[in-house]
This record gives sequence, C-alpha cells and structure tokens, in this order.
Amino acid sequence: MATTVKDRGPVPDGGSGGGSGDGSSAGPDAMRKSVGVGAAVVIAASSTAATTSIGIGLGLMAGVVGLHLPAIMLLAFLPVLGIACGYGRLNRVEPDAGSSYRWVGKALNPWLGFLTGWVNIVTTVVFMAYTTTVTGSAIIQLAGTAGLHALPGVRLDPDSSFQCTLIGMLVLLTATVVAVRGLDLAAKLQKYLLVFEYAVLIAFCGYGLFAGDQPFSLSWYDPFEIPSAAALAQGMVLAVFCYWGFESVFSVGEEVHDPKDATRGGFLSLLLMLGLFLFAGTAFQRVLPIDELADNGATGLAYFADKLADQPLAALPLVALTFSAAASLQAAVIPTARGTYAMGRDGTLGKVWTRLHPRHRTPAAGTWLITGIALALAGLALAIPTVTELIAATVNAIGIVVALYYALVAIASAVRFRHLLRENPVEGLKAVVAPLLGAIVLLLVGGYLAWTFYDSTDHFELTAYNGWFELTVPVLMLASGLAAAAWSRWVRRSPYFTGATDRADSAAGTEPAGTEPATTA
Repeated sequence: MATTVKDRGPVPDGGSGGGSGDGSSAGPDAMRKSVGVGAAVVIAASSTAATTSIGIGLGLMAGVVGLHLPAIMLLAFLPVLGIACGYGRLNRVEPDAGSSYRWVGKALNPWLGFLTGWVNIVTTVVFMAYTTTVTGSAIIQLAGTAGLHALPGVRLDPDSSFQCTLIGMLVLLTATVVAVRGLDLAAKLQKYLLVFEYAVLIAFCGYGLFAGDQPFSLSWYDPFEIPSAAALAQGMVLAVFCYWGFESVFSVGEEVHDPKDATRGGFLSLLLMLGLFLFAGTAFQRVLPIDELADNGATGLAYFADKLADQPLAALPLVALTFSAAASLQAAVIPTARGTYAMGRDGTLGKVWTRLHPRHRTPAAGTWLITGIALALAGLALAIPTVTELIAATVNAIGIVVALYYALVAIASAVRFRHLLRENPVEGLKAVVAPLLGAIVLLLVGGYLAWTFYDSTDHFELTAYNGWFELTVPVLMLASGLAAAAWSRWVRRSPYFTGATDRADSAAGTEPAGTEPATTA
C-alpha cells in the first residue's frame, strides 16, 4: 500500500505547498522529488556521522562511563528506537519538510510545534558551528601526518579553535554549494564518502579486536556497572547525541519518491549506527586503556590508529574522519533548510526562507542563510580556546535540547495515534507505547542531567566545564524559541498559530490530524 497525500495548495505568504504523494511535483513552486530509499539511508547516515561520533565522542563518553561504552550505546538505542517509531508513523501519515514542527504543532500545540522546529534549527546550526571546527582539526591532523606542521609564521595546532575554525569554514562553504545543487548530487557524493569511511572504520576496528592487548570483559556491556546515576544520565545524553541526526531524512519526505522510503532510511541508518558504535566501542577498549581513551578526546581516532599501524596506513582513519565531518556539515544544512522552508511556507518565518533555486528546486536562500549563521556562530565560539573544550560544551548543551524535542515528537505520535490502541493494538504499540516510553526515558535523563549541572557549582563562568554555563546554553535556545514564537504569533500573525494552515490543508485534501490518509493499492 502506498500512502497518498495531496498537495496542501497555496499558503498566505506565497510559499510553495507540499509535495504530492505520487512522485510528481505539485507545481512550479514545489521541491523536486529526486531520491529513493538508498539516498534516504545515505542522508540519514551522513547526518548521524558515525565516524565523527566514534572519532571524538567515544573518548568523551569514556571519561564519563568508564569501560562501558558498548553498554551506554546499547542502552541509549532503546529510547531512540521508540522515538524513531513515532517519527516513522507520523511521516507515513504526513510527509512534510517541517516534519516535527508540523507534527507537534498539530497534535499538541502550535507553540510547542514552533519551539520544536526552532530548537531543531538552532541545535543543528550549533552543531554545524562546532563540526566546522572539528573538520578543520581533522585536516590539520592529516597535514601533520604528511609532515606539514607549520605554515609561514604559524605552527599548526589541531587543538587550536582559531586555526581549525578558519579551515573548517572553507569546507562548510564548499558543502553548501553542493547542497544547493540538489539532493541527488549531495546523496551521490555522500555515498562515496560513506563507503570509504565505513571500510576504513570496519577494517581498523576489526583489526583492533584481535590485536588489542586490553582484556575483554562482558561487563563492558552491563549498564548496571556504570559508576553512578549522574554518569548514567550524562552518558545517555552523550550517546543520544551520537544517534542524533537519523530524523533528518524525514525533513526530505516531500522530495523522496515514496514517503515510506524516508521511514525505511531512518530505521536502516539507526540499525547501522548501533552496529558500528558497538563494534567500535569494543575495539577501542581492546586497544586503549581507559585513561588513554578518555584523555585523547578530539584526537581519539588518530591515537587509536597510531596504536595499530604505522604511517601512511595510520592516516587512513583521519581521512575517514575528515570525510565524515565534511559530509555531516552538508547533511546538516540540508534538513535545516527544509525546516525553515516549511516554517516560511506557514508564515512563521519570513518569505525569504521559501525561495527555491530556479533550476535545482532547492531552498537555496535558506541554505545560504543557515550557512552564514553557522559561520558567524563558529566565529563566536572562538571564545572557547581548545577544540576538546568546545566539543564537551556543545555536545552536553545540544544533548539536553535534543532529548526534549525528541520527547515532544514522541508524545505527539502517542496523542495523534492513541485510537490505534483500541483499533489495532500491534500498531498501537509501535505508534503510541514505544514512542511514549522513549519520551519518558529521555525527559528523565535530560532533566536529571540539567539538575546535576545546576547543582555542580555556585557561580557562572565562561568555561566548558562550568555547570551553569552548560545549562545556560540550552536555556537560551529555548528562551529564544519562545521569543521568536511570540513575534510570529502577534507580529507576523502567522495562521499557523490559529489553525488556519490546518484548515487550508483540509480544504486542499490533506488528511486532518489524528487520522490516516487515504491509501491506494
């Protein structure tokens, strides 16, 4: 059965309507349907950036949970899987460039919907800013392995935020050019990058499992041996951050040939990430003692490779890390531009976000605007002097907010499809119970971690490890979202907040919230 969703028609600000479900464009202002399930997997996998998460994230998590990296990755996968069930069901009913923004707004409340869309955009822009620096760091590390340690008058330092950010900015600009050219071109490029990354990662980690001299223990997979509740909460947030990005594929639901392809892509990428994280976590702990693993943060993958091979082979994981970071920059700007496009289409953001490239039919103006904001934020982040500190501060802040908006989408799924508990209990388990359990876990974990940050100090300090600073960042993200929502509601007078866009959907033939769309064989 193929889901059929009709075009929502014109909107007040002159933006485009949603795509049709038959694989054709809805009109001259519609984005082009250009990708299938393979490209959807590539987009989701590139967004999660497994090689980058493994290369810089495992060291951070090891400093929190000790020798239980596989356990925390497996434990975090369970609520994320429940969240993915909610995303998949919502996408099946209503594929939309705004995805979570539209779904939460319809099922729960327009203010919560706007806040979900806003923090999704803000966290991704923050991610792009810090990944810009990570990309530059990987390039400088790679240059060092080739014997290039200095430029005229400047010694290259892979932990210098300033140097790494400048180099990463050039990569981000290049990635944006490709993203504007269209999803099909971006997915093709990312596919080749992923094949290389995963081949190198699997080869080195596979060798590490046998060559490592650290004794293997089944306790590595036992979450009950994680040292404390605080370590469990922070480890869960960091691990959820590693899985973060699978949902990006749902923002291109209007550009895939069949909305189910986006759902399949999201689930396949999640399962792929789980396998890679368990495999790599075990291999890293076989090769590196816990203190060495925890102490090498942003350069963890390079240190791991140096333990296993001599140059030039040891440089291959660094090449893979560079490719992964660059691909994740491109994969991040794509869904974010679609989210702002949907919000502009509803009148909650300005018309500029709805402008499509005349040839490639991509939201080009929004793509460049997001890149510009990310570049500016990357410049501001230079206040944090080292890459390792920047990563620690960013990941904790983003992790709390991601846990919140994942939970909101899951609750929206549970509310919208609650009738399935009576009509089809099996589907109800997938669309209501699993997402709701995932939401509860993430809210508890995020809330507990926020409390530990608040309780960890009695003063504010602009440092990556100050609890009040780490808590201030997500608070500012949420507060800015509420302010932007108020501006949209009372100054822009967006029909999104009054339900007018939903009534327009119904008039155009789109199914109302809480119902299944018509299906055809």
